Amino acid sequence: MKTKITEHSIRLFEQKGFTETSIQDIVDSIGATKGTFYYYFSSKEQLLMDIHLDYITKLLEKQAAIMAEDKPCKEKLHALVLMLLESIKTEKAKAIIFFREMKNLSGEKLELILQKREAFRLGFERLLREGIENGEFTAHLDANLASLAILGMVNWSYQWFNPGGRKSEAEVAEIFTDIVLHGIEKA
Repeated sequence: MKTKITEHSIRLFEQKGFTETSIQDIVDSIGATKGTFYYYFSSKEQLLMDIHLDYITKLLEKQAAIMAEDKPCKEKLHALVLMLLESIKTEKAKAIIFFREMKNLSGEKLELILQKREAFRLGFERLLREGIENGEFTAHLDANLASLAILGMVNWSYQWFNPGGRKSEAEVAEIFTDIVLHGIEKA
């Protein structure tokens, strides 16, 4: 039942937004009572936290696996960009909630998600620093700023990326990685 509540909530939060979705809306969508909701979740915010935590935890695990591979930094960067686009493709509703609804978390819940988001960003920064140190990336690269730029570019794609559109996630990842590695200036 907890999974069912979560799945229906994700759909409702995606469609209506977190603040516009009531607990009554959630329980009505599954034919349950508020008591059932409160058996599994202390609040609507706790449910939102669980959704955020599930999404970022999976991303961190996938990032760690990619970072552990014995490959050049350029290949790892491409794999990370592709992994993010694939997560937007396969878990688009969760991605929308993750990027759009964080403002509805507070206190310790918000702090935990912010820490995990920062850990994810730092993974990108570490990869860029490694690439600088081994000569794959330019020595004057600001790894902190570049990690923010890459994540901004890729994460914003939840707004427009259509997996059934004219470009697949693999093609978009290739274009993004090319922009990051080579820019847009004609050589």
